[in-house]
Amino acid sequence: MDHSNPKTETPSNTEKDPADWTTGDEPMTGAQGSYLKTLCEETDTAFDDTLSKADASIMIDKLRAESDRLKKAS
Repeated sequence: MDHSNPKTETPSNTEKDPADWTTGDEPMTGAQGSYLKTLCEETDTAFDDTLSKADASIMIDKLRAESDRLKKAS
């Protein structure tokens, strides 16, 4: 029987799927909101300040792939 605890024994929380976050349904953090707003402006996307932490993380990943700033850095 596997006794590992996925909440404490993951290599990194950044590798965890946002759908599996225990706090994913909480409102996005201030840092997420600030970064997401910047990405929305750069990609001409409407900013939704009602997103949860998990949804904000997913949107950040999506918009990072579309951001001109990140494309120019490549």
